[in-house]
Amino acid sequence: MAQRQATRGNISLKGSTQLVTEFFKYAVNTILFQRGVYPSDDFHMVKKYGQTLLVTQDLALENYLDRILAQVNKWLLTGSVTQLVLAIIAKESRTTLERWVFDITLTEPPSDESAPTHSKPESEIQEEIRYILKQIVSTVTFLPIVDEPTVFNILAYTSESADVPADEWVDTDPLAIEASKSQQVKLRSFSTDVHRIEAMVAYRYDG
Repeated sequence: MAQRQATRGNISLKGSTQLVTEFFKYAVNTILFQRGVYPSDDFHMVKKYGQTLLVTQDLALENYLDRILAQVNKWLLTGSVTQLVLAIIAKESRTTLERWVFDITLTEPPSDESAPTHSKPESEIQEEIRYILKQIVSTVTFLPIVDEPTVFNILAYTSESADVPADEWVDTDPLAIEASKSQQVKLRSFSTDVHRIEAMVAYRYDG
């Protein structure tokens, strides 16, 4: 009986991990396009979550993101990643202009196999993801215009026990924005039966 329960939980975790990893792929691409980090010509349209999204066709960037997401996928499976941050940085001054923060909470499955369980429909999860991506697109209405070349960095906050490949990830500055110059906007969230993702963006405001 214990064996069946472990197997069922494992399948649920893998499915949730796949959904969350896929969300990060499209969220990062949407942010990089909307904030002009890469030229618009570097992106092409795809259909996902019942809407049109833009995804990079720059091979170097695509390969980089694939490596990042493969590791994130492993951390999600072991429950050892608590937050992902995409920081947009001014290329010349190295000043952090925006921090897109995604908090990750792992919800433990019920231990009592006889207890009634509620499985959240994937269509409902995809609808929540669709709303977040639409909200990311709409942030251009309030985020300051970026009129200088920028680069980006992805930070992962993991538990001390996490297996961190030294050739891909290094300890780094949190790339924070000074509190006196930071404005924050909370975005929508989404959840599966296993994970909950809370999103927000902090941006530099000198006004």
